[in-house]
Amino acid sequence: MSVFNDICDYVAIPRVLSLKLSPDGSRLISTVQSLNPDGKSYGTALWAIPVDGQPYRLTRSAKGESAAVFTAAGDVLFTSARSDPTVKDSSDEVPALWLLPRAGGEARQVATRPGGIGAVRTAADVVVFSADVLDGEEAAEEARRKARKDAGISAILHEGYPIRFWDHDLGPGRTRLFTARLGGERLEDVRDLTPDAGDALREGGFELTPDGTTVISTWRNYLPKGDWRTDLVAIDVATGERRVLLSDDAHDFTGPLAVSPDGTRVACSRDRLTGLNVSARSELWIADLATGQGRGYAPGLFPSDVEWSPDSSAVYLATDFRGRRPVFRVPLDERRSSRRENEGRAKEERSGGGHEHGEAARLTLDDCAYLGLNPSPDGRFVYALRSAVNLAPAPARIDAATGEIIDLPTPAPPPEVPGTLTEISATADDGATIRGWLALPEGASAADPAPFLLFIHGGPVASWNDWQWRRQWWIMVEHGYAVLLPDPCLSTGYGQEMIDRGWGNWGPRTQADLDAIVDVALARDDIDSERVAAVGGSFGGYMANWLAGHSDRYRAIVTHASLWNLDQFAGTTDASMYWQRVFGEPGSERYQLLSPHHSLADIKTPVLVIHGDKDYRVPIGEALRLWWDLRRTEVDSKFLYFPDENHWILKPGNIVAWYETVLAFLAQHVLGQEWKRPDSVA
Repeated sequence: MSVFNDICDYVAIPRVLSLKLSPDGSRLISTVQSLNPDGKSYGTALWAIPVDGQPYRLTRSAKGESAAVFTAAGDVLFTSARSDPTVKDSSDEVPALWLLPRAGGEARQVATRPGGIGAVRTAADVVVFSADVLDGEEAAEEARRKARKDAGISAILHEGYPIRFWDHDLGPGRTRLFTARLGGERLEDVRDLTPDAGDALREGGFELTPDGTTVISTWRNYLPKGDWRTDLVAIDVATGERRVLLSDDAHDFTGPLAVSPDGTRVACSRDRLTGLNVSARSELWIADLATGQGRGYAPGLFPSDVEWSPDSSAVYLATDFRGRRPVFRVPLDERRSSRRENEGRAKEERSGGGHEHGEAARLTLDDCAYLGLNPSPDGRFVYALRSAVNLAPAPARIDAATGEIIDLPTPAPPPEVPGTLTEISATADDGATIRGWLALPEGASAADPAPFLLFIHGGPVASWNDWQWRRQWWIMVEHGYAVLLPDPCLSTGYGQEMIDRGWGNWGPRTQADLDAIVDVALARDDIDSERVAAVGGSFGGYMANWLAGHSDRYRAIVTHASLWNLDQFAGTTDASMYWQRVFGEPGSERYQLLSPHHSLADIKTPVLVIHGDKDYRVPIGEALRLWWDLRRTEVDSKFLYFPDENHWILKPGNIVAWYETVLAFLAQHVLGQEWKRPDSVA
């Protein structure tokens, strides 16, 4: 029986989360997530994947391991909250840094911080890691944290913005970067590189130059009226001296970050700051580390992952592209630095053409999505995690010359999906082509057409192009539904025009695109054009709410972590400054035009509202207001509430409750079955 039939079987599938290649190119290391023995939570472990052998497990602990990187000698550094058996009364509440020798043996703890250790980078004998630090005297930090805990104090006094991010509160500690040296049983010469950082390093990223002398890091600059801008800085490891490398009033410089192997350049993403009439745009930006001079490459391709070739002559770029996320090779030809020439090649590059002289050449030609790029030291291969709409992530080897793809043995074999996957497209009312993936259950035919689910992606600047553990459409296919995964306006991978045409016109333009491709799907004789529902989360939830008030096509609407009252949302989300740029001052015309709550009186479709109380991106107030509005207007509705979940539903038992409730709701309103309350929420 398919693992997608029983939700409990689905949540137990192991998941490959990351991939790192050793300096000698002989083995990969991966973090693998699997169900803990109690069945109530997930744990992580590190696995080794020899490039010419079978995977084997490296670590085992109740607390799990993550953030693994290789040292120059081939040892593995990782973080874990496991107890240290060599220390009496060892605390295991926050992650410490551990080293697992390449030669074998037990891992040993090499560094701790009272607030825990986060991301880790290493080069030569230098280690740089991030840590959460309380302001004040460093020597007394552990005692101050203990005193705060013992006194039962959870209060945080803020004097700036923001105060929350996605699923966690910010403060009272602040992120710092520490440097140290490998040697002996523990790290040596540990010191704070950024004692004056304030909140500049919050939620950022950093990389280390190959010689270990310089840290390249994002640096958030806080501006008047709660706004901010992100620069890129270079920090001298020996002195802590910091200089601004990249700064632009109209752009953020963000990850993915990658420093060239010759230590002379950095690749990053340059993201345009949005406004009422300025749409989102990201581009690959490469700058000289000495001068900060740089320029854009591969226009129209939003960077998802970037890594350099070993000889520093090119970068490998993973980017959304027409429902896939292929790997492109971008040669760096400084002789052709004209921006006009680069822009002039955009059309060819977006189509995957081009082979040299600075043009982005598509390396992988399959229908898959790639992340975790790892070029081999000899330049022959690129190792990566390979997934697709119908393929769970697993390691693969890409021939850098030919693009040939070889799947490697994996510690978590991808499950076989039910049904079939096909690609469809439609022409919107303005002439734009709208494409999407259509997953069909086995046996769907003209004699037995399948009920239909429209799945709307979040973002909104995003694409349906890879595997999704959080919202798994193959469960719906296994239960007999045809599922459409469309990329309407604002989707990435179709050029800047696709984003521009939906900017500032979320609801109407997106609905017109969705209507066009849904019409094409419902015209098929193997799909039932009467038994139709829509499902969406985040921005997809916004669109689900919009459709509820602007269409009578759907028998049921499932809206997860959704935006309902935009004016309310924009002032309570964790990044209000972004939404003020997009929608304007509170009460402005755009809120009036685009907020779904203004169409409450027109909602007749049954609605299932789903929300987690710890969601800080779309705060719970959106669901509470939506739920009350539906109840007071007597719309047939239900509210699946998760007190301990965030923007995503992550706990195994709650995942079961999510799918069982959605399937029961759809069965009632789409299939015409009698309502049966699922056992998981009985």
